[in-house]
Amino acid sequence: MKRTIAIAALTLLCGLKMAGQTTGTLTVDGTQRNYIVYVPKNLGENRPLLISCHGMNQDAAYQKKMLDIESVCDTAKFVTVFPNGIDKSWDISGNRDINYVTALIDKMVTLYKIDRNRVYLSGFSMGGMFTYHAMNKIPDKIAAFAPISGYPMGGATANSNVRPLPIIHTHGTSDDVVAFSGVQGALNVWIKHNGCPTTPSVTQRYRNASHITRRVWGPGKEGVEVVLMEMAGKGHWISNDNGVKTGDEIWRFCSRYSLNKTSPNVYITSPTAGVTYTCLAPKGEATFPDITITANADDSNGTVEKVDFYYGTTLLATCTKKPYKTVLSGAQSGKHTLKAVATDNDGETSEASIDLTLSAPQSFSMATSAMNFMEAGCVPTGWTTYDSNEKRIGYSNGYTSGCRILQFTGSPRGLNYGLYVRNINGNEHQGWAKYGLAESGSTLTLFPGHYTLKYKACNWNRESFSPIELCVEKRSGSKAVASQTYTPTVNIGNVASNTFGQLSQQTFEFDITEKGDYAFAIYAAAEGWADFILGQFFLVANSYESTAINTVEAQPAEDSNTYDLQGRLINGKRLKQGIYLRGGRKVLVR
Repeated sequence: MKRTIAIAALTLLCGLKMAGQTTGTLTVDGTQRNYIVYVPKNLGENRPLLISCHGMNQDAAYQKKMLDIESVCDTAKFVTVFPNGIDKSWDISGNRDINYVTALIDKMVTLYKIDRNRVYLSGFSMGGMFTYHAMNKIPDKIAAFAPISGYPMGGATANSNVRPLPIIHTHGTSDDVVAFSGVQGALNVWIKHNGCPTTPSVTQRYRNASHITRRVWGPGKEGVEVVLMEMAGKGHWISNDNGVKTGDEIWRFCSRYSLNKTSPNVYITSPTAGVTYTCLAPKGEATFPDITITANADDSNGTVEKVDFYYGTTLLATCTKKPYKTVLSGAQSGKHTLKAVATDNDGETSEASIDLTLSAPQSFSMATSAMNFMEAGCVPTGWTTYDSNEKRIGYSNGYTSGCRILQFTGSPRGLNYGLYVRNINGNEHQGWAKYGLAESGSTLTLFPGHYTLKYKACNWNRESFSPIELCVEKRSGSKAVASQTYTPTVNIGNVASNTFGQLSQQTFEFDITEKGDYAFAIYAAAEGWADFILGQFFLVANSYESTAINTVEAQPAEDSNTYDLQGRLINGKRLKQGIYLRGGRKVLVR
């Protein structure tokens, strides 16, 4: 009887094949360490393991409560272990806790027959810093990494001999303990190391959560991605609200990776994830351009037999050889998912998916769509800039000079944020910002009709002021169909903390005579270092009436509400013979 009781006690102590929550200990380098482990019922063998490390001055029990991942473990059948650090902290420069994690993996393999190829490491705050530390120390033991609200305060490093690493980093923008401003620098190190594209695909309102922006850099070498889950307004805590739980997202990302991956790699190369196609058209008549879908696929231990493309659940095409490509025609407005599924010669499959939005509004704000002009140091989604030296395509960020969003801090001030554009060499049309180029993640289709563009603009460092030219251009070929020149009356003075007054709203009315894909261009003056700051940029479709001449008039009296065909306002001038726009109608003046 005593022997039976002793065995039962040992079983409880070690957590031997116990379902649910239990505790355990092990000795590492002469020091007894302890942990909490959660094991789902009917786990089975060769299942994954997630290791989740607590923050400084916290413990395993608190981390388990905050991550709240048990329901995910139960559904997906994986083990999560919450280790305790010594003195409620982690060794983020040496090997003490690296040895602990290595021994912990060995123990979990022994107790639960864990698949060593599917071990994932995560941690909050100082635990996140330790997660970055482990990237260089044990990349051969961890398949994917998931830091939360933590990064190396002295700067991240990536050892050259480390394989490409999948990383998902979650962080609140209002974190007052580990500042959000340092996240991008840490990620950039690994984006470069992994060979990922430097411009991410961006999904705002991720999973319909208004505060979450998800940025994905990838795929890079071996198909890995670097992901940032940006939690607007969230502080130094694990975010589990608005229907999106951090633990769920960590598992959803990490579960795609294995140290001995045998299934094929597949990823969609175009269109960009989160791309928006906007069409201004009469109600019920919106149509969208054909969307070309391309994918890359390969298999490290065999060959790719086919790639299937899906529009939602509808099979669009099956490609059995490169290039893996198809075209989506006749898509309707709404949010849609495109999916590519690769099958290799062993019958194993992998899939990649992206979301895109087809929108048919009656008015459209190009300044407040996408990035809301509320993130300093970026070029927003939908925008492309050029300063005669460097072209920048949105969304991209991390800029401290050149064309980018600036944040203004003076009081009073006429803008909180604005898009800064410059013309370095002073040649004509060599400094500009354009909205609607396909490369930037947003396109714009316009039906024939009468439109009004409302905007606000000023100069950044032009005491004598320099004009800007606004053009409505065909997206292909950049042929201008309407233009307007405006000289700002406000100059900020080259310092973001300067005070400056309100910017008056400007109006640019124009006609579109044929349906097509268009871009809006704003050009700085043809002067060396000419510049502008763009604030509000709002497009309204006034009417979709016929673009034929509506009335014929003799010389009318002076009229301040008349525009020429280039969209220039005729202010207090008598009209010459010709065709003009008045109230959305074409008028022939004899």
